[in-house]
Amino acid sequence: MAKIGIIGGSGLYKIEGFKTEKQVLISTPFGKPSDKFTVGKLEGREVVFLPRHGSGHRISPSEINYRANIYGMKKLGVDTLISVSACGSLKEELKPMDFVIPDQFLDRTNSGRKMTFFEKGIVAHVSFADPVCSRVCGSVYEAAKKAGVAVHMGGCYVNMEGPAFSTRAESNLYRSWGMDIIGMTNMAEAKLAREAQMCYCTLAAVTDYDCWYLSHESVSVDMIIANLMKNIENAKKIIRNLMSLLPESTGCSCREALKYAIVTDRKYITKETKERLKLIIGKHLDK
Repeated sequence: MAKIGIIGGSGLYKIEGFKTEKQVLISTPFGKPSDKFTVGKLEGREVVFLPRHGSGHRISPSEINYRANIYGMKKLGVDTLISVSACGSLKEELKPMDFVIPDQFLDRTNSGRKMTFFEKGIVAHVSFADPVCSRVCGSVYEAAKKAGVAVHMGGCYVNMEGPAFSTRAESNLYRSWGMDIIGMTNMAEAKLAREAQMCYCTLAAVTDYDCWYLSHESVSVDMIIANLMKNIENAKKIIRNLMSLLPESTGCSCREALKYAIVTDRKYITKETKERLKLIIGKHLDK
């Protein structure tokens, strides 16, 4: 049965009904994850939970060790990863308090975030045309509808750098490109989850209209937190509903993303590199 990983964003630090079995501090070849991983069961399914920004929300989007977070999930046996995130809306019909399940990402970060496990003597090019798992996203959509919340399937998530919010010029530029929502974290998670051969889905909670909508007040932390806390109970309902809707096996290509992706001649991959990436590439080393 699939082990489900949940990465919680702003406001989501615990889920009612989640029966904690243990908290695990994971060491990785890529440094420290954001926090301890909480392992337990929710509605009878095995779940691993991690607060993206750490306990007390102390890690900025630019400082998150995305590689360590995804590696830690992989080490704990996670093969299906749900990312719960706050986002701003770039379209009037995507209202604050709605949920969006994006199916595309656009990277606008500039701090050199580490978004690949493949470096230092090994190269892999995973397919990323469709960056989320359509089957898992379908289940998340069903779970949201069952919870009775407003949910939109599809759309493009612009991953900005942060931690400051957009200028009005940036916001209007993304709107002119036809983008749907904007956030600061999910592109790196999606890329690394694909390299780790996990099924990945973003559940984005709309908290504001960014700053393009002149008839609404400009985005602020107070606004985001207030709206997010109102909607966090809905996010928890969606996650609880999801446990019975997620298939035990997706049977999709996400789980075989590295099958033809590693292009480095195996004889040039060092022992150190093989050991560092054994968890990620182990079954592909002899192919």
